[in-house]
Amino acid sequence: MTDIATPTAIGGPTLLQQRRVVTAIPGPRSLELHARRTAAVASGVGSVLPIQVVAAGGGVIVDADGNSLIDLGSGIAVVNVGNAAADVSAAVAAQAAAFTHTCFMVTPYEGYVAVAEHLNRLTPGDHEKRSALFNSGAEAVENAVKIARHATGRSAVVVLEHAYHGRTNLTMALTAKSMPYKAGFGPFAPEVYRVPMAYPYRWPGGADACGTEAAAQAIDHIRTEIGADNVAAVLVEPIQGEGGFIVPGEGYLPTLVEFCRANGIVFVADEIQTGFGRTGRWFASEHEGIVPDLVATAKGIAGGLPLAAVTGRAELMDAVHAGGLGGTYGGNPVACAAAVATISLIER
Repeated sequence: MTDIATPTAIGGPTLLQQRRVVTAIPGPRSLELHARRTAAVASGVGSVLPIQVVAAGGGVIVDADGNSLIDLGSGIAVVNVGNAAADVSAAVAAQAAAFTHTCFMVTPYEGYVAVAEHLNRLTPGDHEKRSALFNSGAEAVENAVKIARHATGRSAVVVLEHAYHGRTNLTMALTAKSMPYKAGFGPFAPEVYRVPMAYPYRWPGGADACGTEAAAQAIDHIRTEIGADNVAAVLVEPIQGEGGFIVPGEGYLPTLVEFCRANGIVFVADEIQTGFGRTGRWFASEHEGIVPDLVATAKGIAGGLPLAAVTGRAELMDAVHAGGLGGTYGGNPVACAAAVATISLIER
């Protein structure tokens, strides 16, 4: 067994914000860790850059060889307030010193409630809302589907071409891309249907007509191939991420929302990657003024700690029986403390 070396570098916002390369990338110390990693970690877990990170802050990462690199990855759209933000780190330390876990379903605590209150206030729409907290984006999406199915009594879920929603069995079914996410992992969950996405750059009729034409095609697919009265939810990323950072053609999302409202379908916005200021608004749904019935969030919610949520119309969220939502670690108190600090930072 190899002990974990105690980090000696200090990260956070005081870290010098500069690009500095003093060795080959990866350097000798990072290569040592890479050799250990190869012997210990499953090869199915990939890494883009095989360096050994010892500190991070703001927009840079420092490795064990002293190289300071610009953090364009941001932990895959997670550290929206900068890595190791002082307020977040302090909140985490204070909460960890008080208590680290009880399970909210056993003995509740204020942090969970505070995060739910913030989400109910910040997500689009002024209707009455409720929130439930989870651990990861995929878990949030799965629970959004559970809520929609329970509330409507329907089973079909409609997703878009080029979509990405996670790596669990259901969210792989919801995801469009085969490699590396789906190949060899089937069979997948049933009752998932895919419709055209308004992709302006590649739309045959051109970017200007994209939103209107794609929405018409999507609705026609739902009506003729699935049946609108069989659909529990339409699930979309307001701006697609893994599919190619695709901003849908103007009018596409509002038209889908209108169709869902008219047919008793729950419109779910997957704001896991786009939420918490990532696109210049709190949530990407705001760019076209759409109000989702349910919003799934994660990633940037807690400054780097694992937390996710589903926030939505009170009548939908409260339709699920007691005990139907939850999980051992969902809304962990340390992650909730980080989320409250992160939201406060963004608001300031």
